[in-house]
Formats: sequence, C-alpha cells, structure tokens
Amino acid sequence: MIEVADIFRRYGTAYLQKFGERMPPSHRRAFKDILRCRTPAMGGHVFECNHCGRLQYSYHSCRNRSCPKCHKSDIQAWLQGRQKELLPVPYYHVIFTLPHELRAFARLHQKEVYGLLIKCAAGSIVKLAADPHYVGGRVGVMAVLHTWGSNLSYHPHVHCLVTGGGLSPDGQTWMPARDNYLVPVNALSRLFRGIFLDRIRRQFEEIHLPESIWQKDWVVHCKPAVQGTRTVLNYLARYIHRVAITNSRIISADNDKVTFRYKDSSGAQIKTMTVSAEEFIRRFLQHVLPAGIHKVRYYGLWSPSN
Repeated sequence: MIEVADIFRRYGTAYLQKFGERMPPSHRRAFKDILRCRTPAMGGHVFECNHCGRLQYSYHSCRNRSCPKCHKSDIQAWLQGRQKELLPVPYYHVIFTLPHELRAFARLHQKEVYGLLIKCAAGSIVKLAADPHYVGGRVGVMAVLHTWGSNLSYHPHVHCLVTGGGLSPDGQTWMPARDNYLVPVNALSRLFRGIFLDRIRRQFEEIHLPESIWQKDWVVHCKPAVQGTRTVLNYLARYIHRVAITNSRIISADNDKVTFRYKDSSGAQIKTMTVSAEEFIRRFLQHVLPAGIHKVRYYGLWSPSN
C-alpha cells in the first residue's frame, strides 16, 4: 500500500527545495515526523520469541497529530470518554461553513480565524437556543474543526454535536427542543455571520473585507442525529486525530503523479483524482494545523466551566 510517507520520500526533496524556506514550522515538523514514523529513526522495542528466538522489531510512532499512521488508540479512547458524557436526550448535528470569499484570509491568519470560527459557531447556537421561542435553555455543544473537503481542497468548517434541549436559566428544569427542530437555520446563519464578521473587524481593523459577504447567505446545516448519536460521534472521531487523507485512499504514486480516491460533494459516489506530487504534498500540508490550535472545543452545558 502506498503511504503519504512514501510520497514524501520520493518527491519531498524537490518540494522542500522549492518551498522549504516558506513552510510554516508546523508543516516542517509534520513533514519530518511523518518521514520518521515507525522507522529505525524513531527507535523502538525488540521482542524475542521464547521458543525459537526470532526477533521482532517494533518501531515507535511519531505521535504527530497529522500523521495518517498514528492515533488509532487515541480515537477509541476519545470515543469512550465522550460516550460516557452523553445525556439521555436527542441530539442535533449542525455544520457551519466559512464562505469561499474568506478562505484566503483564513489561510493567512489560521491561528486567529480558526479559533474565532469555532467560538462564533458554537456561540451562535447557544445564544439562539436560549431564546424562549426555541429551546429557552442552555444547550451543550461539542465543536470540531475541519479544514478539508474530500478531495483535499481547502474548506474550513465546523461540525457541532448539540443537545436537543437545554437547562433552564434557574438550573432546575430541562427544556427539551421540539420534535425534529432545534432552531431556525436561516436565523442561525445570519447570527453566525454577524458575530463572526463583527469579531473579525474588531480584531483585524486594517483588513478590508468584501461587502458581498454581508449580502449572501452563509451555509449552515442543522438536522437531527436520526442515525444515532453514537454514529455522529464515530463520524467526528475519525477527524479528530487525523488529517485530510488516510493511506488506504491513495491508489498510486508514479511518474510525479499521485492518484487517490475521494467522495463527490453529494457523498454518493466514489471518484478518483490525479494530481502532481507537488500539488498532493501542498494539499496535504495545508491541513496541518498551527501549533496550539485545539480542533475540539466544548461550550454551553459541556463547557469546562460547567
């Protein structure tokens, strides 16, 4: 099976010669760690069979959060921890997408924008759900940052798992959401847009944002987790300790070309895409998060302060 590390070994030298001086520290670190992962460079353990004396070498993992070969055990541990926290209530899966006009800006200011994106998405849910017309209580929100589309394109968005109800302001009563309805999506989209742009304008006073982003509707999806809360958790868990592509999706890497599988935008069909090795490495590395970015955060009832 072709791995991301194999592509780095074959074509990484040329990439580093061309872009190395401009690569962020997090990209250089991920590049180095993925190359070394589970190789003699990482050290390891030697196991000896008590019967035949055969030696088995087991090399250490790099533990980089962007490595496709690491973190399987972390995913299971995270799932077990979250399942213990689930309340016996319905849940909603809400997705907030940053419009394409802001993606270049987000790429240049990842540390600031990613944090604001998560905070504003979750904050808009908590604020709107607190309205007595809808839930009238404090909901719990788990927000997970994604930066990629299935074809490795740059597509920053936030997935939220939200309780189907909240705790009343006096902390004494559970206020359930209406059947199959949490909050109005159009109002949630406008609130998210207003909160996010207001924070961006205050934090980046010198930045001129296009006026068109105030006029267009920002994409927000909200639907009940009818497939089961654990299924949504499993879906989110696959992206918490992993970056944009798994090794199993890579078909070939020859003649300076990389071919991989991806799902189309509807998620209904598996397709293949072939790009240059340089473009593949660029697409992969653009989803390596800067140091210090937490891609999972908790708000409302699930906030650490509660």
